[in-house]
Amino acid sequence: MAFLSDTLARVKPSPTIAVTNKARELKEAGRDVIGLGAGEPDFDTPENIKQAAIAAIAAGETKYTAVDGIPALKKAICAKFERENGLHYTPSQITVGSGGKQVLYNALVATLNPGDEVIIPAPYWVSYPDMVLLAGGTPVFVEGKMAAGYKISAADLEAAITPKTKWLIFNSPSNPSGAAYSHEELKALTDVLMRHPHVWVMSDDMYEHLVFGDFTFATPAQVEPGLYDRTLTCNGVSKAYAMTGWRIGYAGGPVDLIKAIGKVQSQSTSNPCSISQHAAVEALNGPQDYIAQSRVAFERRRDLVVAALNACPGITCPTPEGAFYVYPSIAGLIGKTSKGGVQITDDEAFASALLEETGVAVVFGAAFGLSPAFRISYATSDAALTEACARIKAFCEGLE
Repeated sequence: MAFLSDTLARVKPSPTIAVTNKARELKEAGRDVIGLGAGEPDFDTPENIKQAAIAAIAAGETKYTAVDGIPALKKAICAKFERENGLHYTPSQITVGSGGKQVLYNALVATLNPGDEVIIPAPYWVSYPDMVLLAGGTPVFVEGKMAAGYKISAADLEAAITPKTKWLIFNSPSNPSGAAYSHEELKALTDVLMRHPHVWVMSDDMYEHLVFGDFTFATPAQVEPGLYDRTLTCNGVSKAYAMTGWRIGYAGGPVDLIKAIGKVQSQSTSNPCSISQHAAVEALNGPQDYIAQSRVAFERRRDLVVAALNACPGITCPTPEGAFYVYPSIAGLIGKTSKGGVQITDDEAFASALLEETGVAVVFGAAFGLSPAFRISYATSDAALTEACARIKAFCEGLE
């Protein structure tokens, strides 16, 4: 359509949302569908947080707020960064947006010029490259191979940096792989970044609290204080507190960058929802019991899914350190044909045939920049996961 902008032609709709919508449509049509596409905890928002929102409504906290967050929430975010990450920020260094995605997008719009490069480790969250493109930048992909736990090395990062590099987008634990970088692995990367002072770091820590076993989370500016003045540490309440629909994300960073992000937000959405902001204050300041409880459930589900998928012929599924995703390889299935007559030429064909023939909705690996693989979100019930994995195994066993 000639009326639309050239920039829009450079991007594509979110594949994860497309899979979720397709699964919903099939369910509404009467199909027995198990949706494993959406990255959304199936637990309800904790009661204390809901009550804080109700109290805010009763108190009349329903007006416009400061564009980038109410003072109470900025103060709570500063306390969270100090308490959990050892990072000291003042309220002037904090921005609050309508979800983590908006914060990332605002930062890219505020900083990128045509020709600027943004390094994105693959597999990556589907929105990173398209947000970079919308902001006028150029995504540069660095592949984290399955044999390396889907993580990039210091040498990989060094090789990708050019004079045009402006940002590294760093996500640990990762969507889609669940891979998380240890303190030592992260230090190797930050050592590289210290040699390149023109490169800034956008650390997406949204899955910070979802790490398993004895793994300890760390964020770049915490590991290397020398990066503090060129790091935007991003987070939110969506995953940690089952508040995806409340749409509150936040970040801490240098004052000038935070002002620039606020400037973008002032001319787009203005303030995040006032009620959601008050709920987020309670999430960050109130009891933290939910985090530990949900972590236990997610770790159990991870182990269930990894074991079940590794029992499927042709599938290899690494055990991730965090988040609520697995990213199994289907290299052993390429070239085979399903009972429904679909040739598995790539991971998109696999995911399409799996949905049509078994009713299990997953997201194909090409959407995340690394094939042949697929992503499962195990943020659903044990019963649904058990049934879904049984269907996947039957599907794989039926391939010829």
